[in-house]
Amino acid sequence: MAYRPTERTEARRRETRQRILTAAHDQVAEAGYGSASVQGVAARAGVATGTVYRHFDSKAALFAEVFREAAQRELDVVASVAERPGPSVARRIAAAGEAFARRALAAPTLAYALLAEPVDPAVEAERLRLRRGHREVYARVLDEGVASGELSPMDTGVVGAALVGAFAEALVGPLSQDLALGNKGAQGHETLIASLVQFSLNAVHKEESDVRDHIAA
Repeated sequence: MAYRPTERTEARRRETRQRILTAAHDQVAEAGYGSASVQGVAARAGVATGTVYRHFDSKAALFAEVFREAAQRELDVVASVAERPGPSVARRIAAAGEAFARRALAAPTLAYALLAEPVDPAVEAERLRLRRGHREVYARVLDEGVASGELSPMDTGVVGAALVGAFAEALVGPLSQDLALGNKGAQGHETLIASLVQFSLNAVHKEESDVRDHIAA
C-alpha cells in the first residue's frame, strides 16, 4: 500500500518548510546573501541540514524562493500605492517610488541583496522578475494616464523600465554606504527621497508639444 501523508504530517511539513524560509530570509536581511549557507539556515531554523535539502534541492533553490517572496512583498506595496485611485498618475507614480525608496532605506541589507548584491543565477532570475514586475506596474498606470489624456502618448513599457532603473540606480550607492557605515535606517535620506519624488513628477508630466517634434527641432 502506498504511503499517504496524513493531514497532520502535511501541516508539520509545511510548518518546517516555512520555518526554513523564514530563517533564510532573516539571515539575508541581517547580513546579506554572501553570509547565507544551508548549514547556517538549518541551525537558525532548528533543523538538520538534511531536512533543508528534503524541502529544497539546493542552496540556490532555497534562496531563489526567499528572494521571490521578499521581492513579491515589495512589489505588492508599490502596486497598491501606484494603482490607488484618486491623485494624478504622476503623483501616484511618485508616491510609489517614494514608498519603494523608504522601505529600501529602512532595511538596507535586504534591499541591497534584492537590488545589487552578487547572487547565484537562480536568484538573479528572481531579481529580474522583480524589475519586470515593477516595470509592468508603472506601465499600467502610465497607460491609464495616456488613455485619459493626462499624459502625452509614450511607450509606457520603456518609460516604466526607465523609472525602475532610475530608482534602483539612485538607491544602490546610498544603500551600500549605509551598509559600510553600519546604518540601519532611513534617517538622513530625506533629500534623496525628495529628489526621487521630483524626478518622478518631472519624468511623466504632460508635455505641451509632442516630444518627437522637439527632438526633430
